[in-house]
Amino acid sequence: MCYCYIIYSESLDKYYIGHSCENLQERLRKHLANHKGFTSKTKDWIIVYYESFNDKVEAYKREREIKGWKSKIKIQELISSLNKIEHPDL
Repeated sequence: MCYCYIIYSESLDKYYIGHSCENLQERLRKHLANHKGFTSKTKDWIIVYYESFNDKVEAYKREREIKGWKSKIKIQELISSLNKIEHPDL
């Protein structure tokens, strides 16, 4: 199983969009670990959205699609739509 995921940092007020074929909690742990790169700037990343795919190509394709939006509002709408499905009272 592969994933396209979105993580969020409250301190930066930024989203990061990625894809992975490893367990999402393990992938998040790597984002939070000491490394070089965009997500190394802070340690408060949380997973706010993900989609599952059967292969890496499809997960990467979805990542590129979401990144192509270049719109924080559209990303927030995507996250919000998931929350309304899972939590209709929100």
